[in-house]
Amino acid sequence: MARNTKRTSKSVAKTASKTLRSPTASKREKSLAGSALAQSNTNKQTSARMETKASKAVFGKGASKTSRKLGGSVLSQSNKAR
Repeated sequence: MARNTKRTSKSVAKTASKTLRSPTASKREKSLAGSALAQSNTNKQTSARMETKASKAVFGKGASKTSRKLGGSVLSQSNKAR
C-alpha cells in the first residue's frame, strides 16, 4: 500500500495547538487538531475514520474556518489508495 509522506505545516500545527488549548473550540475542531498535530513530525497517516470526519468538516455546511483548515490538512495526509 502506498504511503503518504506529507506532514502538517508549521502554520497548521500552530492553529491546531491553539485549538486544543481553546475552551470554546468544538469537539470536532479538537479532534481534527489532535490528528493534525499527531502527523506533524511523524510518518503517521490519517485513519479512515478521521478521513470521514475531516471530509465533513471541509465540505459540510456551517463548518468554521478553523475546522476547514484543520480538516484540509488532515485530508491531504490520508492514504491515497483508500
